[in-house]
Amino acid sequence: TKAELAYGEHMLPKLNRQLQDETLLTRQRALNALCDVLHNPEHVSAALKVGMAKSLRKLLSDGDGTVRWKSTEVLFICSNHAIGRDSILEFELIEPIASLFDDKHDEARLMAQRAIESVSHTVTGARGIVKANLIAKLVEKLKTETDEIKQLVLDTLHYCMKVDTEQALAAGGMEVFTSLLEHGTWEIRGKAARDIMDISFPIDGKSRAVKCGCIPVLVKLLADVNFNVRSQAAGALMSIAITTEGKKASIKEGAVEALITLLKMDEGSEVKLNVIKAITMLAEHPEGREKLSEIVPLLQTIKASGGPMMQKVATTAINVITWKP
Repeated sequence: TKAELAYGEHMLPKLNRQLQDETLLTRQRALNALCDVLHNPEHVSAALKVGMAKSLRKLLSDGDGTVRWKSTEVLFICSNHAIGRDSILEFELIEPIASLFDDKHDEARLMAQRAIESVSHTVTGARGIVKANLIAKLVEKLKTETDEIKQLVLDTLHYCMKVDTEQALAAGGMEVFTSLLEHGTWEIRGKAARDIMDISFPIDGKSRAVKCGCIPVLVKLLADVNFNVRSQAAGALMSIAITTEGKKASIKEGAVEALITLLKMDEGSEVKLNVIKAITMLAEHPEGREKLSEIVPLLQTIKASGGPMMQKVATTAINVITWKP
């Protein structure tokens, strides 16, 4: 309501003063109040006008764990609005937030990762994270952090690799993502496979995927109990198999047979699309083409009954499989 909005705007200068108060309880109470007030994007704008970004920046290194945690929570809430994400970049808060990746308090580390993940959703945000040289640190965190934080880090890296894959490759991202493909949580398996697809976009990434033994694990995931994991594994194989080296390694590890089995199952359209795209890549190799000739009738059935995108990929697959040199 207008009354609530006016109350919030009236409160913000006072809350900003309280953030700078020497009394710990006052700072904590002000942060708790801000967590409620800033869910409204208009309040976020007003908070920035009274200089709150500067106050929060200082509190990120406060001696009290609760203050650090709540400061990152306030910034996370801000980051859910465009104006908040822009202000985090404008006031150069990415690095101060990231300094809490090593905080001894779980809540502070979690909130810091949530805020950075939220910022990464935009291209300018992802570029800001890459520019701050945080990629190697994020990759390292995948080895030690809680499963909840691992999922956030995998998402952040997914968005960041859309603007830069070099830092992730240099930090051993391919090897770390591969180590997570057999994780007990399906969300982590799926996100790790998706990130392998991202990091294998450049030629160096595809080559690294072959060398680090990622392909046999991806082939195994084509039979995963979770459909999202199966879909992401097929997508990663498709990306790796663009090169001759990737095709040969995938065929050797039984990818063709696993993809045929998956295609014959009653799958959702997203899985089918990725499976057919991966099949198309492997059909460009003579050995793959020979093995895949048996599924041409099935692809023709899929083409006849599918939507425009399915018809397009099925047509391409049929053309590649039936091509005669």
